[in-house]
Amino acid sequence: METAHLTKEWKQFKSGTDIRGVAMESPGGEPVNLTDEAVYRMAMGFACWLARRMTKERFTVSVGHDSRLSAGRIQKQVVSALVDAGFTVKDCGLSSTPAMFMTTVQLGCDAAVQITASHHPWPRNGLKFFTRGGGLEGADIEAILLSAQNAEQLPATGQGSVQQVHFMNDYAASLREIICQGVNADDYERPLRGYHIVVDAGNGVGGFYAEKVLAPLGADISGSQFLEPDGHFPNHIPNPENEAAMQSICKATLQNKADLGVIFDTDVDRAGCVDHNGREINRNRLVALAACIALEENEGGTIVTDSITSSGLKLFIEQELGGKHHRFKRGYKNVIDEAQRLTAQGVNTPLAIETSGHAALRENYFLDDGAYLMTRIIIKMAQLGKTGRHLEDLIAMLEEPLESQEFRMPILCEDFKAYGEQVISQVEAYARSQPDWQIAPDNYEGIRVAFDRAHGDGWFLLRLSVHDPIMPLNIESDSMGGVMMIAHRLYEVLKDCGELDLTPLKKFME
Repeated sequence: METAHLTKEWKQFKSGTDIRGVAMESPGGEPVNLTDEAVYRMAMGFACWLARRMTKERFTVSVGHDSRLSAGRIQKQVVSALVDAGFTVKDCGLSSTPAMFMTTVQLGCDAAVQITASHHPWPRNGLKFFTRGGGLEGADIEAILLSAQNAEQLPATGQGSVQQVHFMNDYAASLREIICQGVNADDYERPLRGYHIVVDAGNGVGGFYAEKVLAPLGADISGSQFLEPDGHFPNHIPNPENEAAMQSICKATLQNKADLGVIFDTDVDRAGCVDHNGREINRNRLVALAACIALEENEGGTIVTDSITSSGLKLFIEQELGGKHHRFKRGYKNVIDEAQRLTAQGVNTPLAIETSGHAALRENYFLDDGAYLMTRIIIKMAQLGKTGRHLEDLIAMLEEPLESQEFRMPILCEDFKAYGEQVISQVEAYARSQPDWQIAPDNYEGIRVAFDRAHGDGWFLLRLSVHDPIMPLNIESDSMGGVMMIAHRLYEVLKDCGELDLTPLKKFME
């Protein structure tokens, strides 16, 4: 009889809406669990999942990968399984994750598989799946892993085959055309002539954006760095949220006197940028800029963000831009799903964006695509440039916190979700008993509490991590010393939570 639930061995591969595991040995690292057999069974599990959802005899699935060292080995197993299932496989080679989704639009593929682990350390890898409807949900990943666990096979209805496809060239061409149309310069084919744009690909797959999108349009890309794919990621973590990575692109932008700096994560579903003064446009500033662009043709529209956005951002979206701010759960898929839900209800929702740099515009299939976001920002830069204005002028009225800190506190017990919920309930009960603890009415995860000027002049959000046994705590304040004041007040509530490791918070308060 088949197993109805995932065993611990197979459950370990589920990472939200992706599959992830250890693909290579490393000194002192974890043992490899993403073996050839495991990957083959996962890909066959996806074939079974797809066959159950689409009534047809022949399937076409694209397969691509980022720059990870284990990509070739894993791709071989994925392709082998899909061919054994009788599928036609379009081998796209080195590709960005958003481009792989676009194969379902531009190439008519029934589905796509991207081999990536985003910004995770180099020994890790994973699988990400798309259909024309977008990325799969967590329940779909569980179903695929259950099929893999049970070693299900899809009987082939015909001979499978493999075709080599250079889709990244087509994808780059489509981005070039969007810029040409958006800028509509006198020199239509070279709309970025006179602009200097520095790209940092972090040795992921984002180098194509400099070489195949910007340069052919006339942009000066000198000073761009780490464009060569290298799965060791030798220069910095390919992650716009990483402080060293952002410092690197800020420095490159200033040194080269560039008009704009652009940074991508490994597989280009996230991005950040830097203005001509070398100041990063990231997190709340990136959300604000993207909201400016999205609301231009969607007056009064709703912007969906994750839960840790600042109070100043809400004021900016609603008072400066005339939009509505819908603060939702952390996790890019949660934010995108919520925007799609609102859209289906008839709510004008042009943008879903997480502070990590995942940005999905409705006009682009609600696909979180870092290259598309940068394309829209570059168009706006060129439009503003015609009148001598700059990108940062659009977000000049954004009020930013004076202080901001994040603490990631491990939960030490096995049933971490239940314990985390217990901690949140305890904090909420305390907050309700305190007249100066103002619980946010529009919060969808954890607990968010605001304080007036006399008691911290800011807010905290305590929540459960989407995937890990960790409770992230974000604190912001508009006054010097406010974060410390709020931290001390919350610590008094948390200090007796024995299974919550408060070390990060204690170190800050020392």
